Amino acid sequence: MENKIKGVYLVTDRPLCIHHNLAEVVRLAALGGVSLVQLREKEADSRTFLELAKHLKEILRPFSVPLLINDRLDICLAAGADGVHLGQSDLPWWEARRILGEKAIIGLSLETKEDYFSLIQNDPKPPLHYLAVSPVFDTDTKTNTKSAWGLTGVRWLKNETQLPIVAIGGIKESNAADVIQAGADSLAVVSAICSAKDPKLTTENLSKKFH
Repeated sequence: MENKIKGVYLVTDRPLCIHHNLAEVVRLAALGGVSLVQLREKEADSRTFLELAKHLKEILRPFSVPLLINDRLDICLAAGADGVHLGQSDLPWWEARRILGEKAIIGLSLETKEDYFSLIQNDPKPPLHYLAVSPVFDTDTKTNTKSAWGLTGVRWLKNETQLPIVAIGGIKESNAADVIQAGADSLAVVSAICSAKDPKLTTENLSKKFH
């Protein structure tokens, strides 16, 4: 399975889009060089969620940036999105793989080391595109998670797996370099881009941390 999980990964949050609407934030992030976009909608009804997904897919198409859907395989299929991001309480990843097929991008959040051990116990080489360390730092945008992994947690997972590591939770320009140095292949960012006055510049600045 080919992996291209690298760079800045925007996870959307409409209430945090205070200077621009969601579509404009995504467009500006794409102009700034974002590598992946995940549409996360915890409150929207299914029809609104689907309309947003289709709209973002069209925005991202010229940039060849994949669109992932948080949790909802039905929205992913209906919108023609590129894959899904799954948490520990979502549909099992192997069911998602069976339904979406081999080419779909599937990423999985790990909240604890135990999550990782149970994953590899069932499949030593799971056909996933990335594992997400969630959260690296405590953050207001993810309130129902376990204790933060910290940089030591990122380093630990880097030594355990050959899958790309996506770091999420409290990532911003001031700590991005440390997280990359600890082993993150990709930085998943929510408020730092969604709430930015200049999402393009913020994305560019975060992308430079990888060089």
